[in-house]
Amino acid sequence: MQKITTVLRSGIILWGAVLMSVFFTGCSDTSTSERPPNILFLFSDDQIYSSIHALGNEEIYTPNLDRLVRRGTSLTNAFNMGGWNGAICTASRSMLITGRSLWHANAFRQSWKKGQGVDQTWGKLMQQAGYDTYMTGKWHVELDPNLVFDTVRHVRKGMPNDYRREKGEKRLGYNRPKNPTDTSWLPTDPKHGGYWEGGKHWSEVTRDDALDYLDMAGQSDRPFMMYVAFNAPHDPRQAPQAYQDLYDTSALSLPLSYQPDYPDRELMGNPKGLRDEALAPFPRTPFAVKTHKKEYYAIISHLDAQIGKILDALEASGQLENTYIFFTSDHGLAMGRHGLIGKQSMYDHSVKPPLIIAGPDIPKNKRITAEVYLQDLMPTALELAGVPKPDYVEFHSLLPLATGAQQAGNYPAIYGAYMQVQRMVRKDGFKLIVYPKAQKVLLFDLENDPEEINDISADPAYTAKLEELWDALMALQQQYDDPLDLKDLTHFVSGAES
Repeated sequence: MQKITTVLRSGIILWGAVLMSVFFTGCSDTSTSERPPNILFLFSDDQIYSSIHALGNEEIYTPNLDRLVRRGTSLTNAFNMGGWNGAICTASRSMLITGRSLWHANAFRQSWKKGQGVDQTWGKLMQQAGYDTYMTGKWHVELDPNLVFDTVRHVRKGMPNDYRREKGEKRLGYNRPKNPTDTSWLPTDPKHGGYWEGGKHWSEVTRDDALDYLDMAGQSDRPFMMYVAFNAPHDPRQAPQAYQDLYDTSALSLPLSYQPDYPDRELMGNPKGLRDEALAPFPRTPFAVKTHKKEYYAIISHLDAQIGKILDALEASGQLENTYIFFTSDHGLAMGRHGLIGKQSMYDHSVKPPLIIAGPDIPKNKRITAEVYLQDLMPTALELAGVPKPDYVEFHSLLPLATGAQQAGNYPAIYGAYMQVQRMVRKDGFKLIVYPKAQKVLLFDLENDPEEINDISADPAYTAKLEELWDALMALQQQYDDPLDLKDLTHFVSGAES
């Protein structure tokens, strides 16, 4: 009897082991498939949509962003709504972490000063969903990032100090270069500080933080969200000599919309004293524009190299297949287009960054032309994390578009604003720009004039289109609680509703 009992017990134990093995194997598979995916958010600053080789720029060297383009889906018409002051990145980032549109984000950020509203930020919502959250690099939001993310390192301000100088020394790095012999400021010279402040280039510091975070995340059983925000390619555009050597100033092209000066620059809020515009001499010269372009491309190529090391580490960690990678910038940059250097305009070069999504179920090497906002990445991450979109989030997840489940975009028209001096609406292949102080409207046919060179607002053939876009702008102003009253300009669009 004891022998039989022993045999039976052994059999039970054996079958128990088999069942437990099946159970735990099944649980392991289910856990892997049902565990929320990781989010790696790579964020640059001041990077125009046309600055990636794989997306059509033959002049620039971006092998790692090209690799990301091939791995995922690029949304080639992503926009930032604009800004409430000259630091466009502040508004862009505030919209991104709150999910609120321009003027609503501007109002909401006042609550942070009272210690309120932190729980309604992107990082906190991901924490509440069980994510380990990490942040490094540029922040430029009026809120302590340590209140938003679990782990925070090397928080950077809006821009690196553009030069280091002793008292009494003149400002360097501005109004340059005046000619080929102008060496008053060099992008590789560490004495100017900037990205070299601290001894290691800031893009490399941000990279190292991201690599360390990946190691930390590998030791956790929780999904991660990483907010990796580079200051590059924001000025001062400094990069090591090897990256400068990739580009020959004389071989670079001038923008099609190049001009020595923009006629409405002052009235549209881009005076000579605006820092972005003061970087290059007035009037603009081909040599100055090409020099700034070279330095811009060099720092982007250097940034690209750091992104490559992060992608390599993610793959080596074994977590690539369960990670969604987002890449975008907070807005674009003119870099000589329309006689402008900065981003304080409603032209595509200033409001349109690149946007790439890669990850499970995202088609590879695909382009989507539907118009979106870069801030749509916030609700996209929430959807991936299984977080119901809060009512206050005004942007929309990009997953239906990226996966092909949805063809049409979520926005009938794209809205843009800069302080109280510019307004814009983009709809059905046309764009209307309004300069209230200049008492002027501009209309562009984007399909036939993508560089926005030929203003057709006075052409009678487009009167109906002008009226249509004006009405669309009025509706968007109401939707977003825009404080600017444009009724005094209705005489430019006869028949449009006021």
